[in-house]
Amino acid sequence: MEHKNGENPIISNEPVIVINDLHKSFGELEVLKGVTLTVNKGENVAVLGKSGSGKSVLIKILVGLLKPDKGEVIVLGQNVGELKEKELNELRLRIGFSFQSSALYDSMTVRQNIQFPLVMNKKNQSKKEVTQAVDEVLDAVGLKDKMNRMPGDLSGGQRKRIGIARTLILRPEIMLYDEPTAGLDPITCSEINELINEVQKNYNTASIIITHDLTCARETGNRVAMLLDGKFSSVGKFEEVFKSNDEQIKNFYQYNFIQNKL
Repeated sequence: MEHKNGENPIISNEPVIVINDLHKSFGELEVLKGVTLTVNKGENVAVLGKSGSGKSVLIKILVGLLKPDKGEVIVLGQNVGELKEKELNELRLRIGFSFQSSALYDSMTVRQNIQFPLVMNKKNQSKKEVTQAVDEVLDAVGLKDKMNRMPGDLSGGQRKRIGIARTLILRPEIMLYDEPTAGLDPITCSEINELINEVQKNYNTASIIITHDLTCARETGNRVAMLLDGKFSSVGKFEEVFKSNDEQIKNFYQYNFIQNKL
């Protein structure tokens, strides 16, 4: 599949995430050392970095699960660090989070899993409206025929798709993907990358895609942000970032892209 770093007409100049000089330490360990990034409405930004580089810490700060030591995060016009719990919960309803593990409830059918956030958060919806919403997102991820199955009956890729469908049910403005292709075979990885692009196009979401998979970053990211030594050392189109003479970036590319060519 051709990567999509080119011009994309649905991306606007309106920022939906603004991260400014973000610092976070745990005891003596400095994880984030001045992270700065802006994500615009309708834009996919792939955040690349080694394990332990602070990618997951960044996501947790974005949704208010961790507080930064310094710096600020503005999400959908709101300063996350200043929000009270009720306001934070309201903001989180506007953000879809796709967990690495898919985080499905094994005791519920696919349908029950998907309708759960809707039933919990939008109690005024009729049964018919809930059914329509479930059908629509299952259609969007191509698994309408699995609605009565249990998560344990699904493949890893199908579980990932159902997890994404469950986040889409609340019509989020921002999607956060945590290692969306981890543990999947190459064909399923390609299908998930395509789904991320379809979600961007059909739901006009802005997304941050946390990954160490270079193929995922290349195929889904309008821009790529390389997290090294606690900062974004390079941000731009995939080819621009990896034309760098920075030894760490070159090493990251060579280590992760042994089987793939630009």
